[in-house]
Amino acid sequence: MNLREPIAITALSSISSLGNTTKVVWNAYLNNDHYLHKIKTRKETLWAGVISEDIKNRLEALRTSDAKYQKLDNTVIYSIATAREAIAQAGWENGDIFGINIGSSRGATTLFEKYHQEFLEQDESSTLASPTTTLGNISSWVSHDLGSKGPQISHSITCSTALHSILNGVAWLQSGMSNKFLVGGSEAAVTPFTFAQMQALKVYSKLDGEYPSRALDFKKRQNTMVLGEGAAMVCLETDKPNNTLATIIGVGYATELLQHNVSISADARCFQHSMKMALGQYSSKTVNAIVMHAPGTVKGDKAEYSAIEKVFGDRLPFLTTNKWKMGHTFGASGMLSLELAVLMLQYQVGISTPFYLNESIPTQFDRIMVNAVGFGGNAVSILLERP
Repeated sequence: MNLREPIAITALSSISSLGNTTKVVWNAYLNNDHYLHKIKTRKETLWAGVISEDIKNRLEALRTSDAKYQKLDNTVIYSIATAREAIAQAGWENGDIFGINIGSSRGATTLFEKYHQEFLEQDESSTLASPTTTLGNISSWVSHDLGSKGPQISHSITCSTALHSILNGVAWLQSGMSNKFLVGGSEAAVTPFTFAQMQALKVYSKLDGEYPSRALDFKKRQNTMVLGEGAAMVCLETDKPNNTLATIIGVGYATELLQHNVSISADARCFQHSMKMALGQYSSKTVNAIVMHAPGTVKGDKAEYSAIEKVFGDRLPFLTTNKWKMGHTFGASGMLSLELAVLMLQYQVGISTPFYLNESIPTQFDRIMVNAVGFGGNAVSILLERP
């Protein structure tokens, strides 16, 4: 679906295992190292994309700066930190009227597990268990922190959550009901129960080689998904300000009928529909690159690639993903993928993976598509253009 007027991305902020500033994140992308570390769970040691101790210390300072923030989940703290940075970059002021839509696949995972364990042990619930573990908790606290007077939306659409927040922001802006929207995703689900859930699905990486996650490696014979944590926010505006980083010129979405709760079809029909919709009247030949969802699973990576072949034919764009480097951050992953796309447009450099060999690297990046999909086959594709 091509937009009546392009939507400007005027700021982008993130927290992940790669870092929390644009310069540090971009430098992390410029090397072939991954940013995954082994951490202890209840029974074993597993790979995960966790934020650094330095960033954790800064976030702890944010948490202790306000007594009301001390009982909030990391999902909310990550959101507040990245939201503050994003609106500062965009030049928005505290108290401005702008909408907020921040999603999360899991929400307040750490707190939910903590409160539920307390309930099992004590047979009663903590007073703050309910208000601090609802998904609406994210956008409402960010709005409180920023003093925004606009609408507040929180949602969970599994791993495509962050790109769905872009869809919502675009809809509000195109309708004329708002001219500024802060959108993003946050995930702090590096927890014992989440690890156990992914292991139960038999998708978690057991590799101990150079790269524990082999996302976009079509020769792998076992699933290599690795869990990550982080958050990313972008500021959207309807005007064409001078600080535009990239413009959104097309959006697409689709949901397919599934044969299994966690699978998509072998040729990812949902992605075929979402990519075609995002392209709209634009020729597929004008897309220079695709930042793929590519979770590092055997079937998931291949299905998305098959969908790309169906839509783009023999002339495939430059293909890449970041999950081999930072892990799969669930509800935040789509926005972290969009961050990579925006940086490639800004710096005019293609970031490859160590596994997939692109036939050629474009000499110029003008349009990049970003994909995300979650349980339930709900795919989203966003088409970006260089300003």
